Amino acid sequence: MTEDRKKNNQSANDQDMMKLVDNLNRKEDVNLNRRAFLKASFGTTVALGLATTPFGVISAVRSEKEDSNQVEIASVDELAIGEAKNFNYPTEDEPAVLIRTPDDRYVAYNNKCTHLQCPVFYEKKDNVLLCPCHKGYFDVNNGHPVAGPPQRELPKILLEVKDGKVLAVGREYRHG
Repeated sequence: MTEDRKKNNQSANDQDMMKLVDNLNRKEDVNLNRRAFLKASFGTTVALGLATTPFGVISAVRSEKEDSNQVEIASVDELAIGEAKNFNYPTEDEPAVLIRTPDDRYVAYNNKCTHLQCPVFYEKKDNVLLCPCHKGYFDVNNGHPVAGPPQRELPKILLEVKDGKVLAVGREYRHG
């Protein structure tokens, strides 16, 4: 019986070896070598680059249009140091607040709390932006939350001071 088992095992091993030899002799394996893989990878990379080029061009054109979206907010002498003014930017449906800080800088932020979209107000005494709904406080200098439930900073309005006027020139979304 042991010899019968050895013969059966031997024939099974021979059949397995034949299958392996068949796998080695496949013509498709010749086409799937390292050089072919690198050519295919390079071709795929070039194709993806060419396919995404229109999106880059559209983005560049769109950002140029947004740069020309300047809105006059106030004249330089309209706000005293420590005062704020509400305005809308970039559309009439989006409220924002301009602040002339105690160190005589202009900063502006979207006027909606990042917690539940309640309006924020400038508190001159504490030099903070306050959301009265849930007592959320934001730092005037950078828009980051300092107390309360808000976890994200206020979207910043980019400003330019030109010819005695304060202009809104864009928005900056920051997360961190």
